[in-house]
Amino acid sequence: MHRFKKISKYLMALFYIFAGTNHFLNSPFYVSMMPPYLPWHSFLVALSGVFEILLGALLLLPRYSQLAAWGLIALLIAVFPANVHMATHGELFPAISPVLLWVRLPLQGVLIAWAYWHTRPEAEPQ
Repeated sequence: MHRFKKISKYLMALFYIFAGTNHFLNSPFYVSMMPPYLPWHSFLVALSGVFEILLGALLLLPRYSQLAAWGLIALLIAVFPANVHMATHGELFPAISPVLLWVRLPLQGVLIAWAYWHTRPEAEPQ
């Protein structure tokens, strides 16, 4: 299990580093996801991108990996309103299947569970 969890942590780190970088490469798309009731759309997109990159990188440092996983859980909860906004306003995203927009909502739970697994200390080998 130790090897599988380590590989999982590296994959999760790469996923978030890539996703965070994408916030800067495709900013207009991420800004379009923002619910209108939130202020400072561009700033929040950049901030979430920075935190995805930072937390993804911190996952790779054993001293900070559990803290980083908790941070990712908080971040996933924080960005959930943008996913709900996308799903409930699918007409704003005609290039994305409405089914995919709705599938993203429970996928957040899967991502939270994945991060939560990495908040738990590694079991000692028997």
